[in-house]
Amino acid sequence: MPDMPVSKIMELASKGRDDVVRYLQQLIAVPSMSGQEEEVIERVGVLMREVGIRQVRVDRLGNIIGVLGKGPRILAFDAHVDTVDVGDLDAWEIKPFEAVAKDGFVFGRGAADQKGGMASMILAASILGQIGLPEGMTVLLVGSVMEEDSDGLCWQYLVNEERYIPSWVVLTEPTNLAVNHGQRGRVEIEIATMGRSAHAASPEQGTNAVYLMTPVINAVRKLGSKMKDDGYLGKGTVAVTEIISRAPSLCAIPDLCRIHLDRRLTAGETDKTSLDEIRALPEVRAANAEVSIPDYSKPSYRGYHYMVKKYYPAWVLDRDHSLVQAGLRTAESLQGSAARLGTWNFSTNGVATQGMFGIPTIGFGPSEEKYAHTPDDRCPIDHLVTAGAFYALLPWILDGLVPAPPPTESVESADRG
Repeated sequence: MPDMPVSKIMELASKGRDDVVRYLQQLIAVPSMSGQEEEVIERVGVLMREVGIRQVRVDRLGNIIGVLGKGPRILAFDAHVDTVDVGDLDAWEIKPFEAVAKDGFVFGRGAADQKGGMASMILAASILGQIGLPEGMTVLLVGSVMEEDSDGLCWQYLVNEERYIPSWVVLTEPTNLAVNHGQRGRVEIEIATMGRSAHAASPEQGTNAVYLMTPVINAVRKLGSKMKDDGYLGKGTVAVTEIISRAPSLCAIPDLCRIHLDRRLTAGETDKTSLDEIRALPEVRAANAEVSIPDYSKPSYRGYHYMVKKYYPAWVLDRDHSLVQAGLRTAESLQGSAARLGTWNFSTNGVATQGMFGIPTIGFGPSEEKYAHTPDDRCPIDHLVTAGAFYALLPWILDGLVPAPPPTESVESADRG
């Protein structure tokens, strides 16, 4: 096993404390909701080049990829740079784009989910630029887009269209500095009932699609109490998140009602099992309702449409896998205590990398899930420093644990400028 530059990495990460705060503040200050990431992608590019990354490109979808090193072992770090909207501005004690640093935190929309991860990745790039990489190792720094709207879409595009196929992936979503190795999945489901329009003054002459839907909604609610519980990833859930109806006017009986379901998947559940359980409900059959999974087809900020089905598989990487073990050793080397192993409650880009493509994937990120999507969005500054050190040390730990594989097609992809 090669000598591990732990002390040097920790020293450089500590020296970079002010820099990583500045990186995060600059990223937070740029609003970047899904499909509107152009300005923040430009800012990421500036920061990547500032720390010495020479190969930086933006793909057709709008993801930005920085490349360090050249070799057959390809370690990709991913941070999605899009965020959810801010909601009620009056609920924010510190306004969402002021990017204030105080009391040991950086505050603002995306601090936790997950511009903090990108800031730490840039710090890691700065460190690796000073100490180098193990021979034969390539590191990809990916700033991905549209995750909040459609988890994993960016990596479906990167793998299928751009042919970026890393050996390992590290997601920098918030983990509270634990090593995460799985998550529940999700699938979006639409249920539609069709009625017959009539004048609202004579409702008996029509068939009200909303009334047809009412027992279906109640059945879905009851179904939620019967979901499978994996015991590790947790229990599956289902929730009605939208109801719409269609009528010729507000004086007419609706001839269409559609509801949208958010179905969280635990281990062993798939898009097919979820559709089958909804279609099997007696209330759905009685209403002759249509049940389907919608497509996501919104354009990226570059105007590119990449249509995917709104199905995001659950996944778990075995705790004995070399990547999980490397992650634990890296965290222990930096933190001086036993590392914590966990899973996410929410969904990540791992639905594509591990869930769809089987690319070994773990997560390690600054901040905590509880701050994501809230007016309290924040990231501890200490976490930014530790995460940056983790991302710089992990290639060295992996180099000691995993022998080099033969060259593959993905090496050629990683060399793109």
